[in-house]
Amino acid sequence: MKSICILGATGSIGVSTLDVVKRHSDLYRVVALTANTNIDVLYAQCLEFKPEYAVVVNAQKGAEFKAKLVGTVIADMTVLIGSEALVTVATLGHVDSVMAAIVGAAGLLSALAAAQAGKTVLLANKESLVMSGDIFMQAIKDSGAVLLPIDSEHNAIFQCMPASYTAGHDAPSARRILLTASGGPFRTTPIDELDKVTVAQAVAHPKWDMGRKISVDSATMMNKGLELIEACLLFNMQPEQIQVVIHPQSIIHSMVDYVDGSVLAQMGNPDMRIPIAHAMAWPDRFDSGVAPLDIFSVKQMDFEVADLHRFPCLRLAIEAITAGGIMPTVLNAANEIAVEAFLSENIRFIDIPMVIEQSMAKFTATKADTLEHILAADQQAREQAQQVIRGLIA
Repeated sequence: MKSICILGATGSIGVSTLDVVKRHSDLYRVVALTANTNIDVLYAQCLEFKPEYAVVVNAQKGAEFKAKLVGTVIADMTVLIGSEALVTVATLGHVDSVMAAIVGAAGLLSALAAAQAGKTVLLANKESLVMSGDIFMQAIKDSGAVLLPIDSEHNAIFQCMPASYTAGHDAPSARRILLTASGGPFRTTPIDELDKVTVAQAVAHPKWDMGRKISVDSATMMNKGLELIEACLLFNMQPEQIQVVIHPQSIIHSMVDYVDGSVLAQMGNPDMRIPIAHAMAWPDRFDSGVAPLDIFSVKQMDFEVADLHRFPCLRLAIEAITAGGIMPTVLNAANEIAVEAFLSENIRFIDIPMVIEQSMAKFTATKADTLEHILAADQQAREQAQQVIRGLIA
């Protein structure tokens, strides 16, 4: 039996992971669950799975969570509070696998710690790679950790690679990755109407059930830009070897083009339990709980070239990974601040790429050679983005 720590247990990936765990309770046991503020969901999860540890990052919510446990069957469970506790549970000696599912830069340190500790890292937090890049991949190699991608696209690419493939290494016979994208809710919306987009419209993804931040990223295509950066690192490819393909049906999750002219595609219903189950069972397979794909109901599949004019965030991501150094970190930080401002209705949807571009213009692509340098660039980029936003709402 393997033991698992789920970082970000109350989010959509965490919930789906626990659903897979429940289906295979003879193979997996939960050692630790973590949350930021959603203590009601965390409490229900702890009652059901009875982990040894629960982590609540928010101090006030952590105190409330502890109070909820008094007199219950899980009163003796160890509760840790604060962001440092994420690293503690991710590096526990008896944890085999770590599901890194905390959204945004907040998930970097714990995911990196799991990599440095030699765990099997189930990576759903793309920002960890976008920010720390080579440092993260070097930690995987130095520690002997196993890195398995959870994003549906990267998991699809991994499945289409040779059976012996290891993340971060060359796949000599693969010449190109075709990274699919649904196009989000505004794929066909006239560009001159995007200034009227509401928060409710932006978070209503047509195919996937995701959190608010990721849903906005999908609407702007920044999610695909971050995935392109991540793919460069996971599969050791240059940006020009990765083509984003709009595929609105979201049935093909990505493709690998080989030198002999073969193109391998991974298909399935749009349900995150598929990549989660693949990574948890790897190198074998087990039931994910997802219904089989009915190809007759699909009827047709469409493919379009990604329009960088419609989706300037994708262009900015390509520019960031091409420049290298700290620029992907700057891109990600500015995006997080801009999306937060949009969700708070302080800026318009179309202002998101403008905030990011103006923020990036203030930085040069210095080397991202230490974690301290990366975290400093992240903080500076956030401050710069906030300054741009203040100028927009003044």
